[in-house]
Amino acid sequence: MIRRLERRVAPEEEGMRTEVLLKRWFSLSSSVIRRVKWIEDGILADGQRIRTDYRPRAGQLLSVRLTDAERRSGIVPAPGPLDILYEDADLLVLNKAPGVSVHPGPGHYLDTLGNFLLDYYDRTGQEGDFHPVHRLDRGTSGLLVVARHAHAQEILKRQLHTDSFRRIYLAVCEGTPEPLRGVVDAPLGPKPGSLVEQEIRPDGKPARTRYETLWSGGGRSLLRLELDTGRTHQIRVHMASLGCPLTGDFLYGREEPELIARPALHSAHLSLRHPVTGAELEFDAPLPADMAALLPESEEKVMAAGKGAGNQPPEMV
Repeated sequence: MIRRLERRVAPEEEGMRTEVLLKRWFSLSSSVIRRVKWIEDGILADGQRIRTDYRPRAGQLLSVRLTDAERRSGIVPAPGPLDILYEDADLLVLNKAPGVSVHPGPGHYLDTLGNFLLDYYDRTGQEGDFHPVHRLDRGTSGLLVVARHAHAQEILKRQLHTDSFRRIYLAVCEGTPEPLRGVVDAPLGPKPGSLVEQEIRPDGKPARTRYETLWSGGGRSLLRLELDTGRTHQIRVHMASLGCPLTGDFLYGREEPELIARPALHSAHLSLRHPVTGAELEFDAPLPADMAALLPESEEKVMAAGKGAGNQPPEMV
């Protein structure tokens, strides 16, 4: 399936450059237009290939291809599990399992979401490359958005950290934060001497995390968190700074493989504006079993926490 956008030229638009019309109609960026204009069927007028400086007549049907004609990512398709919660011609919403990387990298070249998704495209006869909109750490589970094409990826990335694109997390931490709800506003940057760790430092990049304690007991707490920024390991570092590292966090807390094999963090709620139609979309992913096992055996509490993830974020206190 090839994704195209098309529209007829109105009388008052006759003689305008095609590039201007595509930007006006579909909010296509210059980079996307440059990318598609070299494709044989990239930009068409009444089914015939045209240049971006072509000036169409009224009534002509202009059409632009969005789907990748070739894969430039270099990612190798490889079979693996995919939990697809939503799929259309412009985006997918996945429920990522813990322990799965998003992008290929050292030690993980054939077992990432990128590999699995391209294999899925091949098996189902779909064209396309890997266009992730945001990332989750390998240990983090839950909701992740992947665009179908570069145009959707650009539009959705512009939404990040705005009211149009909300991500809410659930986490289990050690102890109980004080106060029970609030905002950690502390800049983050690389920790000297470490290839992966981050730390709070005055010359770091701005980082703000809103949190709320949903339940506490037995030396642990269940938290609901929302990010105003998206720094590496932001939730993990900020919660550790409150003296409440995430359970199982081997970098910023204590590794506890007998309890959980990863930091107890889950992307539970996601809302966004569709990059092409503008429709508001909303998704929830329930607390996974390994995190639920850290809490007392109360199905009502766990289910309520998952369902409540999309409520309004805590205000600053």
